Amino acid sequence: MKLMDILIYRNDVARIANVNLPWDKLYNKSVMITGATGLIGSFLVDVLMYRNIKYDMQCNVVVLGRNKEKAMRRFDYCNDSKLFSFIEYDIYNDIEYDGNKKIDMVLHLASNTHPVLYSTDPIGTIAANVIGLKNMLDFSAANNAERVLFASSNEIYGENRGDTELFDENYCGYIDCNTLRAGYTESKRCGEALCQAYIKQKGLDIVIARLTRSYGPTMLMSDTKAISQFIKKAVNGDDIVLKSSGTQYYSYTYVADAVSGLLTVLLKGTCGEAYNIADIRSDIMLKDLAAVIAETVSKKVVFELPDDVEAAGYSKATKARLNGGKLQQLGWHADYNINDGIKNTIEILKELCGINQISGTISRI
Repeated sequence: MKLMDILIYRNDVARIANVNLPWDKLYNKSVMITGATGLIGSFLVDVLMYRNIKYDMQCNVVVLGRNKEKAMRRFDYCNDSKLFSFIEYDIYNDIEYDGNKKIDMVLHLASNTHPVLYSTDPIGTIAANVIGLKNMLDFSAANNAERVLFASSNEIYGENRGDTELFDENYCGYIDCNTLRAGYTESKRCGEALCQAYIKQKGLDIVIARLTRSYGPTMLMSDTKAISQFIKKAVNGDDIVLKSSGTQYYSYTYVADAVSGLLTVLLKGTCGEAYNIADIRSDIMLKDLAAVIAETVSKKVVFELPDDVEAAGYSKATKARLNGGKLQQLGWHADYNINDGIKNTIEILKELCGINQISGTISRI
């Protein structure tokens, strides 16, 4: 069973592929995507390939990654398409592209995005957001790309100073940069500054999308974010484990809305501007999120202390709610509230995944 075989997932993809956007900007173009097998990237590829199939968009999708086998398995339905290609690539190296089509748009989505990786691979976390981004920007400048999108994060806002409920794009809170956990946050900030430098010095057209805590059926089973752990427990039929008091108040985004937001920024955003992808209907406290997920599968919430590795990777922010008004002015709106997104995610993963009750983890079949 593959994701694209599941009706609910296909409907989600079709819904975003039919959002009112200037899709003509992608017709007969080539799009290069890093992080294409990740949560956001894989859904984005599915949307672009859906439009290629249904609307003959003739958009050449070039996927970059370290694991060709993984990418070919994830996008096996694209293997015979002349509009899909994979380049084996390590972020530390220059990009070697010998395709017969010029790359028009570049999206840098590759990044470590969950707590265990922040604490066990801090160098890789920083490298993807700085060195990897620089390599993509150098490639874009050398190949006269029309537009570059950098996927940034709500983490760049730091801790809420208590002076606002919602972070707009000009807010800047406190970050203790002299910590292991700061590697992710500070490298995203550095990545945004690097984008501004390439706009000024190289004349690149760059837009920045600031993602909230995103979730959905394309999540990696290795993901250790709290919401991902809750979802895995739910799919396994286990009680939901909460490893804190749960008073953290965050914005969340279902993957379909995150991708429609990315596409809105890519196709309608202004060069040099950053845009929050967030909808207030999906702002929720962690304890309430755990309760929603538990109720969805008729289970309960239990409390457990995190181990040292997990705790080292956790965000210290207790309130991180984003103002999505700037992106909404471009015509974007979220199609899924937190309840709808959670319901879809669990239903799709239950159909997609086999349950290994011995190890307590989800294994894909």
